[in-house]
Amino acid sequence: MLLVERDTPEGLLVAVCDEDALGETYADGELSLTVTEEFYGGDPADEAAVVDALARAQVANIVGPKAVGVAVEHGIVEEANVLEVDGTRHAQMVRL
Repeated sequence: MLLVERDTPEGLLVAVCDEDALGETYADGELSLTVTEEFYGGDPADEAAVVDALARAQVANIVGPKAVGVAVEHGIVEEANVLEVDGTRHAQMVRL
């Protein structure tokens, strides 16, 4: 998985994606998701690092079956809130 952490005025923003999703565009009807290098292109990270970052995040964007699976498994995202887009999984999380 690739992990990016960004400090923003609203808190920590975390982006995580499966490595093979980087550079891909997924589209389903009017819904389109492009996994850009600029937003998701981070450093390789293991499950523990991803869980740690997501646990500290105010906002998170997660793409790919492995990355989303980790977020669901650790209770960060509920399975019912995961989108299927053109063969991949996508989830967003916001803590208020």
